[in-house]
Amino acid sequence: MATQKKPGKWRARTHAVRGGQIRTPFQETSEALILTSGYAYNVPEEAEARFKGEAEGYTYSRFANPTVTMFEERMAALEGAPCARATASGMAAVTATFLSALNQGDHVVAAKVMFGACRYVIEEILPRFGISNTLVDGTDLDQWQDAITPATKMLFLETPANPTLAISDIKGVAEIADKAGARLVVDNAFASPALQRPMAFGAHIVVHSSTKYIDGQGRAMGGVILCREDFLKDHLQIFLRNTGPTISPFNAWLHLKSLETLEIRMRAHCENAGVVADFLAKQRSVLRVLYPFREDHPQHKLARAQMAGGGGIVTFEVAGGKQGAFAAEAALKLIDISNNLGDTKSLITHPATTTHQRLSPAARAELGVTDGMLRIAVGLEDSADLCEDLGQALT
Repeated sequence: MATQKKPGKWRARTHAVRGGQIRTPFQETSEALILTSGYAYNVPEEAEARFKGEAEGYTYSRFANPTVTMFEERMAALEGAPCARATASGMAAVTATFLSALNQGDHVVAAKVMFGACRYVIEEILPRFGISNTLVDGTDLDQWQDAITPATKMLFLETPANPTLAISDIKGVAEIADKAGARLVVDNAFASPALQRPMAFGAHIVVHSSTKYIDGQGRAMGGVILCREDFLKDHLQIFLRNTGPTISPFNAWLHLKSLETLEIRMRAHCENAGVVADFLAKQRSVLRVLYPFREDHPQHKLARAQMAGGGGIVTFEVAGGKQGAFAAEAALKLIDISNNLGDTKSLITHPATTTHQRLSPAARAELGVTDGMLRIAVGLEDSADLCEDLGQALT
């Protein structure tokens, strides 16, 4: 029989190292990687009881797996959530959250500034099933309130948002959702639970691309949905079991082990990002810098109220539009051009031609995603080396 460590009144860093740990009879100190698709039963009655839900135990790894369970329980502990379910990617988590609970005739209100694929799901996929949407300025509570209709069932936002790092008032939007009898879904991928716990501010559901800071090393895809027990029981669990957006046990194991260093890594990301943001603000060819903990960020006070650190992402705009941005990227010698983020290695991308290229020029302009905008995911290299690389590229 496997044994499970019973948590006491542990703090976050202890949960990150030991939360949800299950040990096999070998009593290993490192969490076991259970690579199996199926499970055996001693007698047929045992299989029957498990499938009926009358007995605990695993039946099939599309439904649940011990390694995945450890990852889910550790994520739930760090986010302060009652339940967690892991998925194959962040977009699988977002899509499953919507499709598991929404029906024809329902309505979604979402912040305009978001990852391009999330916007595609809301604007293109959900309407195919008769689910309408309204997009609002995520920083304006009046717009959230005005967009609510009797059919509104979900509100969705990213904070900080991709790529402008706009900050939404989680508590304020959650109160609007509560009054409307709707659920607020917060994408917490940019901050991670080390910097922000949306449920503490009233969010009903939290989603992650664990591909990003949770993995932290650019290795493996994954996603997580954190929710309350009623949402899991009434909507999510049966949807996941029957549609199969399952994370592999190996990827779950990688992300589980990465959680052990999440807080330490995020502190270093924040420290480096702050240095890089201040450096960029002094460059003559840089028109503006967006970083949540800088005082010139439009919502810096709200960011400091909701977050324990400014995060690892810095967005800035260079002179010369697309040509100027491409020239700066091409001149970099240390920092890699990549649309990913959350890696130990610093990565830079041009949102207008990558993550947000599906949007029309007018839509990008409305969001503030200019042709000269660059987004840098600041890694864990020496900040002096990063600044020197950016400095030579920008000149």
